[in-house]
Amino acid sequence: MLSNISDDAELRRLFGRFPTGVTTLCAMVGGQPVGMTASAFVAISLKPQLVSVCIKRGSGTWRQLRAQKRLGISFLSHDHSGVARQLAQKTGDRFLGLNYETTPDGALFLANSTAWLECSVEQEIPAGDHDIVLFRLHRATSADNITPLVFHSSGFHTLAPIVSR
Repeated sequence: MLSNISDDAELRRLFGRFPTGVTTLCAMVGGQPVGMTASAFVAISLKPQLVSVCIKRGSGTWRQLRAQKRLGISFLSHDHSGVARQLAQKTGDRFLGLNYETTPDGALFLANSTAWLECSVEQEIPAGDHDIVLFRLHRATSADNITPLVFHSSGFHTLAPIVSR
């Protein structure tokens, strides 16, 4: 039976029941890598080519990234759970020991991801305590035979195929 959600912890647990892929948003800012983890990624439109990510309002990392000409969105792979945690840290060197590539326009992509999207900010839409950020896709590529990282019930998982009988 449905009931009212009375606190943030219960709502967070409820939202966590929906599995999502895990992405990073990264760019070079003043010659230094800056990035964050995001699991609320959605493909929006084919024409024009748009994707979105929900970002908590007030994020200091997003304040640095939003003004960049280009950002890299990397779809994390099954062996990136530590990377996802590292890029979600509030302090410390988030890129310590990470392998990445950059474009001339400053987009940064993590090595061994399942896909890479070079984007620019198209629009930011206020939505409660988050902003829905629309990105225009400029270039993209993907890797074959790499299993994605999935976030579900406050933990990282991977996908396994269902075997038909």
